[in-house]
Amino acid sequence: MWSLQPQNMRKKIVAGNWKMNNDWQEANTLTTQVLDLLKDRGIAAEVVIAPPYVHLEKVVSMVSGTNGVSVAAQNCHQESSGAYTGEVSAAMLDSIGVQFVILGHSERREYFKESNELLAQKVNAVFDHGLTPIFCCGEPLSIRESNQQMEYVTHQLTASLFHLEPAQIRQSVIAYEPIWAIGTGKTASAEQAQEMHAGLRQHFEQKFGQEIANNIPILYGGSCKPSNAHELFAGPDVDGGLIGGASLNAEDFVAIVDSL
Repeated sequence: MWSLQPQNMRKKIVAGNWKMNNDWQEANTLTTQVLDLLKDRGIAAEVVIAPPYVHLEKVVSMVSGTNGVSVAAQNCHQESSGAYTGEVSAAMLDSIGVQFVILGHSERREYFKESNELLAQKVNAVFDHGLTPIFCCGEPLSIRESNQQMEYVTHQLTASLFHLEPAQIRQSVIAYEPIWAIGTGKTASAEQAQEMHAGLRQHFEQKFGQEIANNIPILYGGSCKPSNAHELFAGPDVDGGLIGGASLNAEDFVAIVDSL
């Protein structure tokens, strides 16, 4: 895990979530292109690549020795082992050099019915094996239209994260993803993103104190692309992005990294 940053020196992170895309030839080409574009750029951000499970070990090997580039899994099971056919544990991910695990993505919540309570168990499993969660939260369009987004999203955080010790919260990464802006071409305005990020940081402050809240990276996810990344990342509480579709193109993804 990376260490706590001084106040106003939060870790900047851009994570590329490939979702269920790319066979190995495509994954190999994309990873190679990203690493070539990042070479000698002097980027002050942590770059995280999240390929499908079947590519994780090879991508870990490819990025090994590249400063500032890490690998994330897109999910994990809440148990360390057992009769859970088709599942992958945090222990397995740790054993091959994965450093981050994305948890609570809106697609997992919607399609696989993952509850806040289940996600709390998954967060525990990730910490039990020394990995760092990238914990996703966000509201659907109906909640945004009724102006209840802050209550909705802070409840997700409370239910899944507020049982943790302060030292674990220090090591967490939050990704705010307005569900209505994922894969729709719609994007939260820079003002909407900053307002939500500031509100989430204040929510952590009320529970864990200012110092910890000031040091939690909060990423924006939801149709972030080179054309809007700089404006979104300009918010003082926006510490990078969890990138979906744009991470499948090396030039677009690195352009977003450059926007930090």
